[in-house]
Amino acid sequence: MVRLFGYFFGMACVLFLVAAAGIAIYLANVAKDLPDYAVLNSYAPPVTTRVHAGNGALMAEYAKEKRLFLPIQAVPDRVKAAFLSAEDKNFYNHPGVDLTGLGRAILVNLQNFGSGRRPVGASTITQQVAKNFLLSSDQTIDRKIKEAILSFRIEQAYSKDKILELYLNEIFFGLNSYGIAGAALTYFNKSVTELTVAEAAYLASLPKGPANYHPFRHPEAALERRNWVIDRMVENGYVSQPDGEEAKKQPLGVTARTTGPSLFASDYFAEAVRRQLIDQYGEKVLYEGGLSVRTSLDPQMQIAARKALQDGLVTYDERRGFHGPIKQIDASGDWGKALADIPALSDVPEWRLAVVLAVSDSTVDIGLQPAKDGSGKVVADRQRGTIDAKNMQWAFRSADGARKTTKSPVGAVSPGDVVYVAKLGDDASTSYRLQQPPKVQGGLVAMDPKTGRVLAMVGGFSYAQSEFNRATQAMRQPGSSFKPFVYAAAMDNGYTPASVIMDAPIEIVSGGQVWRPENYGGESGGPSTLRSGIEHSRNLMTVRLANDLGMNIVAEYAERFGIYDHMLPVLSMSLGAGDTTVLRMVSAYSVIANGGKQIKPTLIDRIQDRYGKTIFKHEERLCEGCNAGDWQNQEEPNIVDNRETVLDPMTAYQITSMMQGVIQRGTAAGKIDLGGRDVAGKTGTTNDEKDAWFVGFTPDLVAGLYMGFDTPGPLGRGGTGGVLSAPIFNEFMQAAVKDTPESKFVIPSGMNLISIDRKTGMAAGEGDPNTIVEAFKPGTGPADSFSVIGMDSTMAPEEILKTSPQANQAVQTGTPGLF
Repeated sequence: MVRLFGYFFGMACVLFLVAAAGIAIYLANVAKDLPDYAVLNSYAPPVTTRVHAGNGALMAEYAKEKRLFLPIQAVPDRVKAAFLSAEDKNFYNHPGVDLTGLGRAILVNLQNFGSGRRPVGASTITQQVAKNFLLSSDQTIDRKIKEAILSFRIEQAYSKDKILELYLNEIFFGLNSYGIAGAALTYFNKSVTELTVAEAAYLASLPKGPANYHPFRHPEAALERRNWVIDRMVENGYVSQPDGEEAKKQPLGVTARTTGPSLFASDYFAEAVRRQLIDQYGEKVLYEGGLSVRTSLDPQMQIAARKALQDGLVTYDERRGFHGPIKQIDASGDWGKALADIPALSDVPEWRLAVVLAVSDSTVDIGLQPAKDGSGKVVADRQRGTIDAKNMQWAFRSADGARKTTKSPVGAVSPGDVVYVAKLGDDASTSYRLQQPPKVQGGLVAMDPKTGRVLAMVGGFSYAQSEFNRATQAMRQPGSSFKPFVYAAAMDNGYTPASVIMDAPIEIVSGGQVWRPENYGGESGGPSTLRSGIEHSRNLMTVRLANDLGMNIVAEYAERFGIYDHMLPVLSMSLGAGDTTVLRMVSAYSVIANGGKQIKPTLIDRIQDRYGKTIFKHEERLCEGCNAGDWQNQEEPNIVDNRETVLDPMTAYQITSMMQGVIQRGTAAGKIDLGGRDVAGKTGTTNDEKDAWFVGFTPDLVAGLYMGFDTPGPLGRGGTGGVLSAPIFNEFMQAAVKDTPESKFVIPSGMNLISIDRKTGMAAGEGDPNTIVEAFKPGTGPADSFSVIGMDSTMAPEEILKTSPQANQAVQTGTPGLF
């Protein structure tokens, strides 16, 4: 028996050694292909890029995986406790693999064998880090062995806090949310530090299976799993029994911010920033690089710009009648679900969709669109309201001529019509006004003229209606709003505001083609000063001035101001016949407003990478002495303005003064009122009234806009920049400057202010009634004789005398001149 026992013992030893050798060989083969865990030291996961307004408000987020990296030091203890209790209560005690937990899992799995239940796992947080970062998710023995080996090695190389940091920032929580910081925002719209015990417990329940504990699809399972985690937190001593019971009574409270943040009215601006970031850094950096972008957007100014443009577009559109309903549905039965399924304009919260239920001569009964929850289920009760006839009178006329004008709501709308309405009065009111999305569109930009920072940008009536940004993407003819740059070129080349140009019919013959430009309205005024020409937007004077000056000079100025990249030097371009954008026009006017300094328009002030390092800033001026180590009675820091001067400051003031006249006496007279503030601007109307422009400025703010159809077509009689666009500019500017200190246009040193005759441009005599104070550069002044630029064979001197009493008087008094 002894020999037999020895024999079996020897065999067992041999088998053990063979098995050990086999296991060693197997482990060596498995281990030799293990990935390098040192890469964890340079962990740089895909992180959300966040875009902020100028005041720091979060405007937009861009990510393929919604993740914000959070250092472990910033994670509250209650949040750590929730995950440790749910995933690995012995995390701080085991060497990477929890042998006790592993044994328990094996025992449970043996008991459940054949029951069809899913095997219980025993992966530690360290093992999950190894799997998530370095291995695949294959359910194989090889992968589990590799996971265990890597876990031991990771534990030896990194601290427990570092491993937990990697885990909390990498795991998937559902709803395209990765990492604890991203999950807190996505599910509760909170920072991690604001999470309650119940909220932290729910998030800790998700990594096991986000789809299984979806807050809307499986709310009971989600609540049960969350409460289980709370019980484990109590059991492990992280939460007291009373606090745990109180936490379990709380509802899930998920708000599900699945679409990310959105600063009201900023959609066009945010999209323009997104496009710029892609152009500058590429899509991968935008969606994975974790950039922090500070834009130039002023949220309050943006809201004012949106409202002003929307008001102008709606006012124009309603004057032309009702386009008809958005859609038709059956209003006889349960209309709530059918109405809820129709997409509304999400960025026009002032309006709601409604269905017409009944129509009479005095009122329209409507049913309002009900709300939906996060799962798309209709949750709100069906609410009703009324539209009085007086609140929809504009709709009694059909815009498309499909029906005759009616005198009451009957004939304007019918039961089943889906329309937009806006509430009148307080929240308790059931009275509404009929609305309609306009077919006419437009774009508006506001800019700081000293820095080029775009403070507001509106690209149309509604981003939900159309994502096309008409402020930056629409190429439109600026019309007469281009004229100030023709006059600026003239001022820089020897002309003065008092120079007189012929305002009379002219023919331009080129290549066998005859071009006969006309003033708006067809009339002409005879010889007039440049000031009069710009104030009253005289096309004939501008063409003569450009012809006398030379279109090559005009083109050079237009390109210098950034209106065009390459301008064709033909006379029709002097009337704004070339295509450009609102942003370019506002940038060009900013040069005039700031006294002639070149600017670079920008939507972005600064960009930082994921580590906080500044990789871009718009401000290029140098600040000498700004970074002094200490105070030693040195001079105050001096910011050196190294920008190029592209326009003589005196010329800039002359053009500004002339454009003040546009508002005081010219094509925008009576349209702009900023309470006595200095303001200058220019209207613009293109051929057949297809585009209506206004661009203007105060000393500290420039704004410009156009109105027109996306497929250019006539705006109708009176569709001019002065009638349509100037009131929009006025509404916006009144809101934008109301809380800012007043400032005046600065007259450059050395400028001479001389009284002249408003018509002849010559020095005014004492007591002359028709005078104006004009600005002249040193060495220039009013003409001593009445001379007219551009008088040619199209109008004989005697004809000039007939059309111009001032010229006739000058000849009769013996004043020498051109005639």
